Amino acid sequence: MFVFNIKLNGNKFGKTILITLIIIILIIIGIICYKLFGNSLFKTNDKNHTHEVYELTTQNYTNVLQTVHSRIDDYVGQKIKFSGYVYRVFDFTEKQFVLARNMIVSSDFQTVIVGFLCECDNAKDFNDNDWVELEGEITKGDYHGDIPIIKVTSIKKIDKPNDEIVYPPDSSFVETSTVF
Repeated sequence: MFVFNIKLNGNKFGKTILITLIIIILIIIGIICYKLFGNSLFKTNDKNHTHEVYELTTQNYTNVLQTVHSRIDDYVGQKIKFSGYVYRVFDFTEKQFVLARNMIVSSDFQTVIVGFLCECDNAKDFNDNDWVELEGEITKGDYHGDIPIIKVTSIKKIDKPNDEIVYPPDSSFVETSTVF
């Protein structure tokens, strides 16, 4: 048979119980507020960054391209700026083109064309293979399925850059809900 003799300091014990009760009450109030007001009270609005223009570079180009294509809805409204060459296929409208880059896919420097589909009122003013820099907003569109389409807000012809080649996406890019 074991006998325990416990001596309690009533003053400290009472304070501990009171603090514990206050914490429990605050947690309950927090849960009630969450249930009443839903997620909107505690949710941050990731769309706040859509007024910022994000610039794509040769280092992040394919990472961003892959991320935006895989999660279009998260990036609708994001403004971006990037450069590439005008590339068209037979079934584009006169307002459509791909702002393309060549991506190396093998050690013997074989490349494939990658890029965003763009829509622009004056697209016909630019010839295939013209290098341009554009600024636009990501929208969700349909071209043989849901894809991101860049609605061009400004476009200008540029000289062919020295760093025209891009590389496949890598695992170092961390996806966020505001593109970049």
